[in-house]
Amino acid sequence: MCTGFMRILKEPKTGSASVVQHKNSKSKKERIQIAGLPLKMSVTAPFCTPVSSATPLNEDVNQDSMEGAIDQAKMKFSRIVNSRSYTRFNQSQNPDGESSRVEVKLAVDVEEEMDGIEQEHVQRDTYTRSSHSGPRNKWRILVWVGGVLVIFCVGLLIGYSVHRKSEPATCSPGDGVIKHDPEDLPNQEIPPYYPPSLDWSDLVGLMNDKLSSKAIEDKLSKYSQIHRMAGSFADNKLADDIHDIFTQLNMDPWVDEHYVKLQFRNSSSPNKVLFGAVEIGSPKGYLAYSETGRREGRVVYANYGELSDLQNKEYKLNLNGSVVLMRAGKISMAQKVMNAAKMGAVAALIYPDPADYKTLSWDAELYGHVHLGSGDPYTPGFPSFNHTQFPPAKSSGLPGILAQTITANMAKSIFEKMGGEDAPARFKGDFPTYKVGSESDKVTVAVNNNLADTKIHNVFGVIKGYVDPDRYVVIGAQRDSMTLGYAKSAVGTSLLLELARVFTELKKDGFRPKRSVVFASWTAGDFGNVGVTEWLEGYWSSLDRKAFTYISLDGVVTGADSFRASASPLLHTLLQKTLGKVKTPRSSSSLLQNYGRDFSSLLTPMQMDDGAYPFLALSGIPSVSFSFISPSYQQFLDTNMDEKEHLDRITKQKVVELSVLAAQVAGQMALRLIHDHILKLDVTKYSDVIDRHVSDIIKRVDALKNDRVDKIVPLSTKWLNAAKNSYGRAAASLNVDISNTDLNDMEMCRIINNRIMKVEHNFLSPYVSLRDVPFRHIFFGNGWQTSTDLEKYLGDVQENKTSLNIDEVLNKFALLTWTIQGCANDLAGDIWSLDNEI
Repeated sequence: MCTGFMRILKEPKTGSASVVQHKNSKSKKERIQIAGLPLKMSVTAPFCTPVSSATPLNEDVNQDSMEGAIDQAKMKFSRIVNSRSYTRFNQSQNPDGESSRVEVKLAVDVEEEMDGIEQEHVQRDTYTRSSHSGPRNKWRILVWVGGVLVIFCVGLLIGYSVHRKSEPATCSPGDGVIKHDPEDLPNQEIPPYYPPSLDWSDLVGLMNDKLSSKAIEDKLSKYSQIHRMAGSFADNKLADDIHDIFTQLNMDPWVDEHYVKLQFRNSSSPNKVLFGAVEIGSPKGYLAYSETGRREGRVVYANYGELSDLQNKEYKLNLNGSVVLMRAGKISMAQKVMNAAKMGAVAALIYPDPADYKTLSWDAELYGHVHLGSGDPYTPGFPSFNHTQFPPAKSSGLPGILAQTITANMAKSIFEKMGGEDAPARFKGDFPTYKVGSESDKVTVAVNNNLADTKIHNVFGVIKGYVDPDRYVVIGAQRDSMTLGYAKSAVGTSLLLELARVFTELKKDGFRPKRSVVFASWTAGDFGNVGVTEWLEGYWSSLDRKAFTYISLDGVVTGADSFRASASPLLHTLLQKTLGKVKTPRSSSSLLQNYGRDFSSLLTPMQMDDGAYPFLALSGIPSVSFSFISPSYQQFLDTNMDEKEHLDRITKQKVVELSVLAAQVAGQMALRLIHDHILKLDVTKYSDVIDRHVSDIIKRVDALKNDRVDKIVPLSTKWLNAAKNSYGRAAASLNVDISNTDLNDMEMCRIINNRIMKVEHNFLSPYVSLRDVPFRHIFFGNGWQTSTDLEKYLGDVQENKTSLNIDEVLNKFALLTWTIQGCANDLAGDIWSLDNEI
């Protein structure tokens, strides 16, 4: 409360009261209604000084003024008979020289008239006694006096309380500047307009200083010793530990439970492979979601299992009813098995060839899964919650055939027994002999895996923003592994917890993020991103256009030779600038300078087994994953050789150093996304992607027209090209709007951010079923709705691999065109800003 001039004045004609605070030449008003009576309170103060609630209004009140006020109060008793009451209290100038004065007036009017003589007496602090008094007015006097005193006291208390609440900070005499001290407000909610107290350079420097190499090393040492099979006791114990850490950091942690079907190796009835009647071996490694049972067929060697290998024109392999032998690498195991299933095979065997796995033991076991998709394959398109009644369903990504991994020594034994022609030169590796196989070469595969209903837990913690807390970045890491999984999951989990600690400390030190950060620990990642996908499916509506970026920490350090990243085009600019700012510890050069000045050379397409892929292709959330890699260590992934000793050797004892750099990359990207007024998502980057795909389609259509392919004449690329141009104009228009926007206008910033956040989501095709085609993204998804599928189809027609179905092509053209145009329309903003030329 500030000392100064106070006046409480009854207004007969009004039905409300006001509190007015004057600081210098400015005023602040609040209206108060008290017991239905009008009350006006005003406070004027040239300068504000802190005053405790127990401090009197003024201890040096002029004696004469006080006596006049007392006399005035006495006169009110006689004048109450005429329904008039008036009290005045004057405060003289303060001893310190400040012009401060307090005046209190109370009036209750029952009659409408007041003569000029009475008004004159009031102004002179005199009082005229009424001639109409009598015993019958005694009770009336007591009631009115009591009412006036009660109203006065209540009004004074409420006015004082409101006045105190209107002063959120102290102000020093003469400076007029409000000062906030974060240390004084450790548990207080900061208002939405509270600005970040740290500028960007200070914030980044503070984050880098807080990242602790020792803390990361300790976590790596702890988690590297734990076997973490999804759903196991060790996995659940680690989840509890992470939850406890988030609790200690005051991150309001919560747990997301799912009941999924996971397939495990049957230890009592191991899987087997036989050549004729001779047992080749009982491998310990396995492929989850393989069909179970026993199958026999002619063994055929098909190199890496790519479609080009299986459809070899030179040998015209007949794979119907066969057991296909393939070497690991180039494409995922799920893709290999699905390709074999499409060619009519009954079983698939996958082994690591020494030519590709030079440092891997010939007895090393491989682990993986065969679901060409993500999530629980027995609840496609919907979440595996315990209360959901699941219909009998299977994902279309399940191949439906037996699949098993074998060691290099087992594969060598099979090749030694095989007959038939020699395999093509490009099929050969480091074994002495490679045969395609003969009709008499029979191999039996027995798979006895158990499909078990398993309860899994995802663990989350959040640091809430102050401006848009309902918008958030998600930073996540897989914690489970079928093997030791040191590089695959232990490093990522360690960095997740370290970043959570650092971000919490940044907030304590005064950083006020505009948006929130969610830290997520996933499980069942080795079974095909099950934990991630079930969460996305379970909270589809809640996440839609609220989670605006996902940063994956899975496998961020698998070597030291080079750097690779996969990201949505919206994040390319942010990633490039971040790599240009993060400095390597042994030199002054940046990561971008160290690993390649050409940023595009660092980018690789995001694969389906990437932990960030479901966010991008399933949910339409811009995502990024990155890694320091060495080709020599990639072969250890999905084996029991993915352990601390090997990674230390490959990186020359730089695991902790590289982990700190990875944390800086992820941390700076997240900080930038929650720090700035406008989201750092570059919508213009998609113009290049659209242009590249549309140009390729137009080129193929023109080639077909030149070849005079039947029924190709009605096909026009005009509207597809127009949609491409519409997006380019909308993206350019958004940048103009950003440049013309006052960044202190929070509402306008939110409107612009809403337009940016919708872009990735709008590239999910609305014309396909989520259950049938879960990865609906037209550029990065998987299915007939993608631009890549249309380009491939037109190329196959041109190469006479298939005939032209003009109706199918026209349908794909229309849906692709309107998906792009719809995204352009939404990006343009308001309905009157849309480009309707198309």
